[in-house]
Amino acid sequence: MAKRDYYEVLGISRNASKEEIKKAYRKLAMKYHPDKNPNDKTAEAKFKEINEAYEVLKDDQKKAAYDRMGHAAFEHGMGGSGAYSSAAGAGFADIFEEMFSDFMGAGTRQRGHGPFKQPGSDIQYTLEIELEEAFKGVKKTIQIPVNDVCLTCKGSGAKEGSKPQTCHACHGRGTVRMQQGFFVMERTCPNCQGQGQVISEPCSTCYGSGRTRRMKTLNVTIPAGVEDGTRIRLSGEGEAGFRGGPPGDLYVFVEIKPHRFFQRHGPDLHCEVPINMIVAALGGKIDVASIDGTKVRLTIPEGTQTGKKFRVAGKGMSILRSPHRGDLYVHAIVETPVNLTKEQKAILQSLLPDAEKGNISPQSKGFFDKMKDLFSCFFYF
Repeated sequence: MAKRDYYEVLGISRNASKEEIKKAYRKLAMKYHPDKNPNDKTAEAKFKEINEAYEVLKDDQKKAAYDRMGHAAFEHGMGGSGAYSSAAGAGFADIFEEMFSDFMGAGTRQRGHGPFKQPGSDIQYTLEIELEEAFKGVKKTIQIPVNDVCLTCKGSGAKEGSKPQTCHACHGRGTVRMQQGFFVMERTCPNCQGQGQVISEPCSTCYGSGRTRRMKTLNVTIPAGVEDGTRIRLSGEGEAGFRGGPPGDLYVFVEIKPHRFFQRHGPDLHCEVPINMIVAALGGKIDVASIDGTKVRLTIPEGTQTGKKFRVAGKGMSILRSPHRGDLYVHAIVETPVNLTKEQKAILQSLLPDAEKGNISPQSKGFFDKMKDLFSCFFYF
């Protein structure tokens, strides 16, 4: 019986993309898989036919040969029906490997991609800086303990003068296969642990791991305007991979120390400034320090109360990747005088009648009037 056209088998056009070929294959393979169709010889035959078509069309070289010569391209020892004697099992392995690789990302081993190089671990480091350093930006030198590339064997893990040998169990692939019926299972080679190579003479410094423990010195640039909790990634500065595997990354978490004067809220700064009662009552001017080291002169209007907020535009924190700055908010705290002389007390005593009448202390007068109303309610009941 003549073989059907592979494009017809998968139900796709000849100009279908790789993604369209894969999508069509998955749909049909799951539909006709023997597990879903037990004891159905027709479904089993279709499943083998689908896998045979996919094995050709997913490979660019095989697809090009098929497009030129059709089925004849794989006859006479060039990959005919014998090449697909285990197509059902291999195809089902493709379903799982490709589906899981989509969900799990590039970290999933792909069939035929060679030995697995174990990557190094990522490292986290907390760097404390002052608020002034966060405002200006700063360069810091840090030291971290890491598993770094062994300088003796240059990361190979082999003794000087020798080199790793290709694993005889997996022939350098890093994986071995086991087939049971329609299923083909692929697992890490137990002989080389997925490396594809074995070391008969390990390095005396790292004992074959290709890594040694040492303190690593790095320079970290903290940009102006960085906020508390910001994460900075230094690619490839983590721990070295096992036997030449790719290095991990270093993640520096910035922690800004509490400031003795300023409190930060996003790009804005807030501070509390004590103002003596005389200046608050009569008005005047005061100087307040800003985060950039300059002084800001504030005009205090007469009658200023505790909690009064003054805004100074553009005197707050730097904003990350921006030429602009936040604002500075000054909160007034009116200070009650202490250690008064008799003369000073007499002057204040003379103001008491006006204060009680509410002429100079309207907030106190209003508060006590409300209290009287409250007491009246109690006495009524």
